[in-house]
Amino acid sequence: MIFGYSIVGAIIVGLVLGVLAKLVMPGKQAVPLWLTILVGIVAAIIGNYVATLLGVRETVGIDWIRHGLQLLFAVLGIGGLAGLYAKKAHTDPS
Repeated sequence: MIFGYSIVGAIIVGLVLGVLAKLVMPGKQAVPLWLTILVGIVAAIIGNYVATLLGVRETVGIDWIRHGLQLLFAVLGIGGLAGLYAKKAHTDPS
């Protein structure tokens, strides 16, 4: 278990969050799929932790605040990596 997720569940959540983050952001992000999934998994863990600190991790019905926090951290992660990959593409002479 990875912080409440099975390994397969963590990969699925990571994929969904990473892809949603890429869709929300303008432009094209050159972040590879494996890294998108990893960012999504980390964003889910951080989002759950922050939601717990705010006292909104477990609510009645759909946990919109928790999911919003997870997506926010996924967007920040993908955005940061997209910037690094864009710089790498401009400085790579090949």
